[in-house]
Order: sequence, then structure tokens, then C-alpha cells
Amino acid sequence: MCGEWNTLVEETAGPANKQAGRWGDQQNWVSSSKPVPLTQVEDSSHARISTGLEELDRVLGGGLVPGCLGLIGGDPGIGKSTLLLQVASSVARQAGKVLYVTGEESLGQLKLRAVRLGAMEERLIAVSEADSEVISRIIAEEKPLLVIVDSIQTMYVQEVASPPGSVAQVRETAGRFLQIAKGGGISVLLVGHVTKGGALAGPKVLEHAVDFVLYFEGDVHTSFRILRSVKNRFGSTNEVGIFEMTGQGLTPVANPSEFLLSQRPVDSPGSVVVPYMEGTRPLLVEVQALVTPTPYGGNPRRQTTGVDYQRFSMVLAVLEKRQGYPLQTQDVFLNAAGGLKLQEPALDLGMAVAVASSHSNAGVDPLCAVLGEVGLAGEIRAVRGVEQRLRELHRLGFERCIIPKSNVQGNEPLQVHGVRTIQEALEIALRKRR
Repeated sequence: MCGEWNTLVEETAGPANKQAGRWGDQQNWVSSSKPVPLTQVEDSSHARISTGLEELDRVLGGGLVPGCLGLIGGDPGIGKSTLLLQVASSVARQAGKVLYVTGEESLGQLKLRAVRLGAMEERLIAVSEADSEVISRIIAEEKPLLVIVDSIQTMYVQEVASPPGSVAQVRETAGRFLQIAKGGGISVLLVGHVTKGGALAGPKVLEHAVDFVLYFEGDVHTSFRILRSVKNRFGSTNEVGIFEMTGQGLTPVANPSEFLLSQRPVDSPGSVVVPYMEGTRPLLVEVQALVTPTPYGGNPRRQTTGVDYQRFSMVLAVLEKRQGYPLQTQDVFLNAAGGLKLQEPALDLGMAVAVASSHSNAGVDPLCAVLGEVGLAGEIRAVRGVEQRLRELHRLGFERCIIPKSNVQGNEPLQVHGVRTIQEALEIALRKRR
């Protein structure tokens, strides 16, 4: 990979047409393909297979498309295998035979997890194998509706003289499963490992070859999980699925805003609710700030959890320069409750109000929310999706919201305060709570 050390991989050169011939002989679909008018192509959108998890179906655009090849990545222990085992059980129970291929666990370990999740089904068959040739023969014999491969980094092709997980092996094995999916109309889901930087391990061609790429996100120390789509040939990439990790597996969260605010302290200084857009979905999240004097006159600490540190530093600079807050002698801590990772600029005003509230020891009205992008001159800029955010606030009983003046339309479902500057926002948010 460019710009990184120790990423060159030695490969053994072979005949260029050897693997292509094997793939063509194996499924016999490349050579038999014939061009047809698009008007005569059968529409397969109605043939989607439900995964049994509403949140996952939402991210996929309505379910699995027959013949699709998908990739799911995430940190170790985040719940990828748990999610796919639940999917395998649901599809086997409702639609047909499912093959679960594990290259990392024994069948005994897989059964223990299946028993715990209540995922035991007669039409769910499993094999512990890493040789892609053997797996191909099993698929040809069993003819499953869905194949789950856990994980692509453990699979190998005997003809490639590289260890499993290498760039060459991942590329070749992904090509084999691509031929199986497209040639046989079988849906194939691949589990992918991620690097320290959070990107999917292996060659970038892996992400280009598949039909959709999903990232499973969340803090392993919390129960909240987000499934995010970064590529989807069959649907939107703006949808996210939200789950809660329980002892019985992953449970879709039908009302995530209420879930996130369930433990919010009432009338606590430094606590602000921000309607955050996760794709096209509004979520109400609590932003917490704590401002305390720096002990012994040392360098002030700046620490964030779940928010962009660079934007946080910019907001603090605006509060110091434009509003005169003496934060250069204060330690400032900021936290997005619930284990979420928030990146949206609309969070800026919420961070500013939370810091000002904690510094002034003045609580914000618990029925008032805040949103807006803060500029370096202290101006409040417009943000997208305000209508959806206000509807979500109204649904959960909020009465007021501070928004950018340019976003005010006059037909909002609750009382709104349009502000042009950060000073106006702070006066409205804190004046009634001092």
C-alpha cells in the first residue's frame, strides 16, 4: 500500500490464463455469456431474500439479492460472526439451505455459539475448511441458497505459493467466490479482517469486486453497534443499521434515540442533546462536557471520546476568541454518550453549548436540543436534514430547538430559535437556567 512500510508482498508468477481457465471450467459461465438487451434482462429486485433482521435488511436495501457477493468488516469481537450466524439461521428457517464455512473455528466451537444464540436449524449446514477448491466442490454438491465464509483471510488456493491472508491469496480466493456467486446465483457473504487503521485488510481489489461492503462499528465495552454501508450496488449507502448486543445475540434497536437517552442525567450542567444524522436517519445523542481548573498551573488537558478532536479544538478556540471564555487555564473533556463516533459538523454548536454550560455551571433545558455548524468567525451555518431532526425531537417530547437562522422555515413541529452567531445561541440556551 502506498505510504506504508512493510506492505510489499512477494508473489510467484504463473501462467496468466491458468486461473482464468479453472474458473471458466468450474462454473462454465464466462464462456457461455451472451449479450442481451437490457429491456429483456429479468428484474431480480422482487427476489430479495430477507435476512430476518430488519436493520440489516434496511442497510442492504431490502434484503439479499440472489447471486450477490458481500463483504462485512469490523474490529475483532465486535459481533461479525454473531450477526452472520443469526442471518444464516433465519435464512435457513425461512428460505432454504445455508452453508456456513468457518476457517477460524472448529465445528464444536461453532455449535456452542449456535446453541447460545438459538440458531440451530436442520437446513443450516457447516464445514470447517480453508481450501477454496474443497469448498467449491461442497457448494456444487449441496447447492445452498446462501454461503457465509468466515473469514476470507483464512482461505487459500493451492496453486498460489503464498500463505493465507496474503495479498495474492485474498485476491485469488475472492475471485473464486465471485465466480460461484455470479455463475450459480448463490448469495455469498465474506467476513473480512480490518487493519489497525480500521480499513479492510487485503488488496483494494477485494472491495471493488464485491457488490456491497458493510462495516460493523461500536465500542466492545458498550452494547451499542452500528452497521454502516460504504458500498452497495443494490441500494443506498446512506442507510445504517443499529443493534444492541445481548446474551442472545444482536437485537435490532427499533427506537435508537430513546435507547441513547435512557440514562441521560436530568438538568445536569454540561449535558446537551443534539439531533445527529446517521446517513438518512436522525438520532438524538447526548453530548457531555466537563470543564475544570487545570491543577498546579500546568498545561490544560483536552480529551474527547466519540467526537472529532480537530473540530472540538476549533470550537474551543472560537469560545475563547469570540466569547472570552478563559479555557486556556481549564481542562476540558468531551464525551458522546453511548459509544457512538460522531463526525457531523452539525455537532459543533452542541459541543460549544455543552462546554459553556459546564464552565458556567448552568444546566440546559432538558427539553431543548441544539444543532448547527460553527464557523471561525462565530457564525452559525446551515446544516442538512433539519426537518427530519425536528420530527424526531417532536416525537420524543422535546419542546424547543436552537437551529441556524437560515434553516428556519416557519412550519416546524416544535418551537425553534433561529440564531446567526454563537453568542445568540449561548444566550438562549443558558439564560433561563442560570
